[in-house]
Amino acid sequence: MSKILVIDDDSAVRTSLSFMLKRAGYEVTAVSGPREAMEEARSGSPDLMLMDMNFSLSTTGEEGLTLLRQVKVFCPAVPVILMTAWGSIDLAVQGMRLGAFDFITKPWVNAVLLLRIETALQLSAAPGEDGEGGIQRLKRAGIVGKSAGLMGVLDTVARIARTDASVLITGESGTGKELIAEAIHENSRRADGPFVKVNLGGISQSLFESEMFGHRKGAFTDATSDRAGRFELADRGTIFLDEIGDLELSCQVKLLRVLQDQTFEPLGDSRPRKVDVRVVSATNADLGRMVAERTFREDLFYRINLITVKLPALRDRREDIPLLARHFADRLAEANGLPRPEFSSEAMGYLSRLPYPGNVRELKNLVERTMLVCGKAVLDASDFEAQTMRVADVLRPAGESPYVGLTLEEVERRAILQALERCRGNLSQVAQALGISRASLYRRLEKFGIKVPASAEREG
Repeated sequence: MSKILVIDDDSAVRTSLSFMLKRAGYEVTAVSGPREAMEEARSGSPDLMLMDMNFSLSTTGEEGLTLLRQVKVFCPAVPVILMTAWGSIDLAVQGMRLGAFDFITKPWVNAVLLLRIETALQLSAAPGEDGEGGIQRLKRAGIVGKSAGLMGVLDTVARIARTDASVLITGESGTGKELIAEAIHENSRRADGPFVKVNLGGISQSLFESEMFGHRKGAFTDATSDRAGRFELADRGTIFLDEIGDLELSCQVKLLRVLQDQTFEPLGDSRPRKVDVRVVSATNADLGRMVAERTFREDLFYRINLITVKLPALRDRREDIPLLARHFADRLAEANGLPRPEFSSEAMGYLSRLPYPGNVRELKNLVERTMLVCGKAVLDASDFEAQTMRVADVLRPAGESPYVGLTLEEVERRAILQALERCRGNLSQVAQALGISRASLYRRLEKFGIKVPASAEREG
């Protein structure tokens, strides 16, 4: 039986939490202040602490922060879940910086709080079977490879999948973040539930609430019938929030609220709806830098990444390239009734040396394009080189270095410049052509120092 230490100066809160946690099967000790908390921590060895941030002697939260610092020094392995009012989330964020595991807002939702406690205890407990045994039984969701970098990722997936921890998957474009999200879902206790994918970079600010939370008939002009949102569709399953770094700031606070207590209101309906959803997010952006630049909310950042999984670039797992190339060739052949081609040793050598700014996605496209164009039983290095140079002719201005020498950023920058030229500077059309949001396009323009005339911005 896990032992939980509740620290809150409100006797009603202590009584309520103690009753709920004991009914859930936990051993509970409740104290009213920092001094008693430290005494209990030393003598009682709790498995988890549930700590209020504001005590009667302080309304600034400094007393709670001081207690948290002491706790993390004295018993650093014990997870601490902070409790604070919605208007004091900044205080909880400070606590997360100091090492708190999670935070909830008052008034809390019992089911959500119990889920957070269970997740914290599962992740802090001594790991069960992991390593090669755990990976071998893992449902891979189409993930191919055996490199050390990929095995490290799969080991993490095997250990966290059966918890309900929120997961943030990071890595360059094309590294397979969606496959990792699917593997987390397929190996979770929610595997029989829905897996709902949402590309946040493709949802405009005006449509965000309708897409994510749904709407009722008559909520706005075009709402001719009721429509369920993505969160409702993901109930009892997993929601995958892709490109979360592209989400507009005004939408981030709306997302934070539903992630906080798993309740939402469809447009045109004042009745709150509850859902039971695990959240897996992904981004190729540097969210830490965005937090520092105040383009991504810090409280949302901590909410989505109890666990971070960083995917290696394909150039950092080159031993997987032959396996991936054969996998993509076999899959295309099976889907189209084609003979399975062989790869010459020179072909595999050539493929293994390419820089792959587009990562696994680029390798897949190259293998499939070469198979379909050549139609040969044995593919040689010259076949792949010819298709690589065809792409180079599209991307490379005359006289510049070949495509195989371009970095990912150079490829991205040139794609944006070409789209700007084709769309004559219309930023809405550029964003649509590139498959990204206007906000994401603006960030890339700033990143690459691309200046756009004011007239073009007005046209966009």
